[in-house]
Amino acid sequence: INAEYMGDEPISETVLRDVKAIGSKIKLVVGFRSESSNALQNWDLWGPLILCLFLAVLLGFSNKAHDEKGQTFAGVFTGLSVGSAVVTLNAQFLGGHLSFFQVVCVLGYCLFPLCVAALLCLLLPFFFVKFVLCSVAWCWAVHASRGFFSGSVKEERKALVVYPITLFYFFVAWMLVAGI
Repeated sequence: INAEYMGDEPISETVLRDVKAIGSKIKLVVGFRSESSNALQNWDLWGPLILCLFLAVLLGFSNKAHDEKGQTFAGVFTGLSVGSAVVTLNAQFLGGHLSFFQVVCVLGYCLFPLCVAALLCLLLPFFFVKFVLCSVAWCWAVHASRGFFSGSVKEERKALVVYPITLFYFFVAWMLVAGI
């Protein structure tokens, strides 16, 4: 719970504070590290939920079959949720110093480059363009998430934590290129 919360503030102030917090964490992923990398110590799941829903909706819209849009949405949402839980448990089992929800928060916010790529892929439906956009977004997501894990895992185990993260974001990028 945020220390600034007084219990009687208007809902608009609460929502505005949460939107600003989401924006500041997305700025960290984008690479504007004006704040400390420890900003994710105050984890939240609103941003990851919004990014996951955004990605699932965009992939649902990109599906050509009208009757399969709901199944695509459900599959993407479930795949992202289960995948992030598995990657999070892997990081925990390897001795990561972040809590379960902090890791889920990092993985969720690092979906932002792939969400941007998904939007651009919807607008530019050429395979080569999709491939290049998703490759860049995949590298960006992996690089951003690796930066957040740098101090939380022992150096000799870092590759064991980063490899499943790389596969997780590769799965998402593959879905974008394939138009699933």
